Amino acid sequence: MNIRSHRGKQPHIERDVYVDPSAVVIGDVKIGEQSSVWPLTVIRGDIHRIRIGKRTSVQDGSVLHVTHAGPYNPDGYPLLIGDDVTIAHKVMLHGCTIGNRVLVGMAAIIMDGAVVEDEVVIGAGTLVPPGKVLASGHLYLGSPARQVRPLSEKEMSFFGYTSKRYVDLAAEYLESFNG
Repeated sequence: MNIRSHRGKQPHIERDVYVDPSAVVIGDVKIGEQSSVWPLTVIRGDIHRIRIGKRTSVQDGSVLHVTHAGPYNPDGYPLLIGDDVTIAHKVMLHGCTIGNRVLVGMAAIIMDGAVVEDEVVIGAGTLVPPGKVLASGHLYLGSPARQVRPLSEKEMSFFGYTSKRYVDLAAEYLESFNG
């Protein structure tokens, strides 16, 4: 694993988290129980904090970063991600807040100060501009993101399914590395 401290801040990764050896995790980062970080992902908490909840999957090639506190933004923007979140391949998250039970589609971009409430699906390639709020229980698509429709019961049940699927897969990977 490529886990590095920065400015005296060491990433805190729970024992049952799978971090692929090709991923990079730097600085003020906390990753919750049963989460997973897949190949070629970068999680860089060098200038602000990153918090990733439980049973959250950050998939291949994703980039997670933050915005520093400074004269144009006195508090900066940390990156806060809830529980049971699936972050698909090549997603870019920058200084935003993601609630619980969220699916972020492949190659989506979520920018500074954006807030994604609980139980949201963000379609592949969607751009969520700075400061936008995505309301709970809806599907969002497009560039910029727009609310398309409420989620169906079947779609709502998918959050738990996909979260568990990645917990199980990560456990297989951990076992193969530790066995």
